[in-house]
Parts: sequence; structure tokens; C-alpha cells
Amino acid sequence: MNNARVLTASLIGSAIEWFDYFLYGTVASLVFNQLFFVNEDPVVGLLIAYTSFSIAFFLRPIGGVVFSHIGDRLGRKKTLVLTLSLMGLSTFGMGLLPTYQVIGIWAPIFLTCLRFIQGLALGGEWGGSVLLAVEYAPKNKKGLFGSVPQMGISIGLILGSLVMSVMTLLPNDQFMSWGWRVPFLLSAGLVLVGLWIRKGIDETPAFKEAQKAGEISKLPIADTLKYHWKAVLIAMGVKVVETAPFYIFGTFIVSYATNQLSFGETEALNAVVIGALIATIMIPIIGHVSDRIGRKKIYLFGIVATMIYAFPYFWILQQGSVFLLILATVIGLGFIWGSLNAVQGTMMSEFFPAKIRNTGISLGYQLGAAIAGGTAPLVATALLAKFNNSFIPVAFYMIFTAFISLIAILCVKGKKHLIGQVERKLDLDA
Repeated sequence: MNNARVLTASLIGSAIEWFDYFLYGTVASLVFNQLFFVNEDPVVGLLIAYTSFSIAFFLRPIGGVVFSHIGDRLGRKKTLVLTLSLMGLSTFGMGLLPTYQVIGIWAPIFLTCLRFIQGLALGGEWGGSVLLAVEYAPKNKKGLFGSVPQMGISIGLILGSLVMSVMTLLPNDQFMSWGWRVPFLLSAGLVLVGLWIRKGIDETPAFKEAQKAGEISKLPIADTLKYHWKAVLIAMGVKVVETAPFYIFGTFIVSYATNQLSFGETEALNAVVIGALIATIMIPIIGHVSDRIGRKKIYLFGIVATMIYAFPYFWILQQGSVFLLILATVIGLGFIWGSLNAVQGTMMSEFFPAKIRNTGISLGYQLGAAIAGGTAPLVATALLAKFNNSFIPVAFYMIFTAFISLIAILCVKGKKHLIGQVERKLDLDA
């Protein structure tokens, strides 16, 4: 199988999934609190919109278990086609939904249901796309290959923010009437392209070897929880520092900059686009470096950098300069988060043997995302409201998430120590 096609299939599907997923978060802070989650108090409306954003994260572990079961039993490819199809249909449906002013309480109910489907789809997408790249990778290039689907996260954020930035140039009444719907509807075309590319790929060598050796788990979730629960806990802890600050740098910042600091919506969105662009450039570079110096060292750097940067980040934003807004976002989203994200997928895949790898990484990653990622904009907004718009509690919250991941990463003794503890012989890549 041509490596370029494999990496393209891994990247484009990941980018489309994350574009659809992030689109909701961006629009939630600008539109949904006014058209779907209507409340007399704007802050309450925003909190409710962010709650709908957060709840879907708790569907991601369920999606991870369901689709990774298919991935570990029937193959990675099948999950990738299913998850992309579900994400595309739910996002397209959002673009067609009537608002609260038209159908009343059914508007937020239908929107939340579609958001749930997004959560299920993304829960199954990430593990499959990462393993598609990692399990095809040459032994000395797993970090580089594994970083490619991770680029889809920042590319999805770029696409979502960029198209919303363009839409916000419309007169406000047109944007609120129909402009915000355009990105949701356009996603259908992207999904069709992604499905066409993914249809042409084959199963990964690691899965084929497991099939040939008869080492396909009958119930992957049971084997994962029985033999690899420590690895799942470590993966959850490792995920926290990447996911919570990410949603501060990439989603919360839009409402914070516009509502608290008087920046324009387009300025805030453009800052996120630039930061995500830098991250996209950095991710494969850092992935390549990790093949030389190891994943753990890079992740430790990202954890410590998050701790150090939490307070300076908000202080820079307070200066009211558009240039400094962009600079703050580039440092946080582009360099610090980019470094963490580049190695995360490959590092987690090294925690588990091939026969339950899809289930293991999906469960650890999605549980970590549910606990720390989906709640991040909600927690940050609630802290601002509680402490009179002071950023200090939000900065401490970011440091706290980094501390959790510091404990987790220190439990990683070596590249494949967790696999070695149980069933080392089953790791077909060793």
C-alpha cells in the first residue's frame, strides 16, 4: 500500500471530523446561545451552549468502545468509513435545523441530539485514524507517521475558524439568519471526498498479522480492562494537559476575547487560525524529532511549558493589542499544544498490544477528553462568572490540568513497558 495514500486517508478524514466537531464549539460561542439556547441572561445562554458542547464529550468514550470493537474485531478501515459518514450526516443536519424562534424547545433538543451523534462518531474516529498511520509506519518513523493524523485536529480547527471568520464579515443580521449555516452545509462535500479516499485503502499490516495468527480478541473491551487498565489510566492522565488547555486556546478564547476584552469576532477567530496554522507546521516536525529523542521528553516539555505559560498567556491578552492576541495564541496553541499533540497518538499506541490497541487508545484518549476537554470552556466561563471576570482562577485551572498529566507521564518508565507487563508476545510490532 502506498504510504502517501495511507497518510492522506488518515489525515483528510481526521481533518474533516475535527472540522465538523470544532465548528460546533465556535458557533456555540457566537450563535447558538442566541438562536437555540435562548435565555434573558447572555452569560447563562453561553453556559448552556457550552454545556451542550461538553455533554457530547461524554459520548466519545462510548463511541470509542463501540467503534474500536469493530476496529479490533473486523478491521480499522470499517470504523473509519462508519465514523466519517455519521459525522458528516449529523453536521449537515445542524445546518438545516430551524431555530428556537421557529420550533421552540425542540430546536435545542434536536441540536443536542445531533451533537451526541458527533460525539459518538469522533469517539471512534481518532483511534482508527492514528492506528492507520502508526501501523503502516516503518519502525523508525512511527513518530512522524503518527503525527500526521494529529495534524487533522489543527487543520479542522483552521477550516472551522477560517470559514466562520469569513462568514462573520457579513452584516450581523445576515450572519445570524443564514451565514452561520453555510459551513455546516459545506461539510457534506468534504465528507464525500474523504469517503472516496478511505474506500481505496487496505487494512493495516499489524491487523492482518493479528488475523493471520488468530490473535483477534473476542471482546476487546474486556481484555483491555482486565489486562491493561493501568495503561488506560495513564493514557487518560496524559490526555488532560493536551485537551483542557487546547479548548482554552482554541475555543474559549473566542468568547473571552470578544465578550471580556472587546476584540472583534473576526480578530479572535483569525488569531486562532494563525495559531492552528503554526501548530500544523510544527506537528510533523516534532513527530520526526520524537523518533530520535523519544516521545516522553517532548511531552514533559509541553507539560512544564503549560504550567509556566498559564499566567503570562492571560496577561498578554489583557494588553488589548491584536498583535499580542495573535502572539499569545501562537505560543499557546501553535508551539506548546502543537508539541503535545504531535506525539500523543504515537505514544499512546505504544502502551497497548495490537490485538486490543484500537480499544485501548480510544478508551484512554476519549475518557481523558470527556473529563478534561469538553468541560474546559464551561469551567473557564463559570470561573470568570464566579470570580468577577478574573483570569487568575482560569490560569490555575490550566496549571492543575498540567500537574495531573505530569503525574501520569512520570508513570511511563520506558517506551513499551506497559505492554511488557502483560502479554508482551502479543505486540506484533515489537
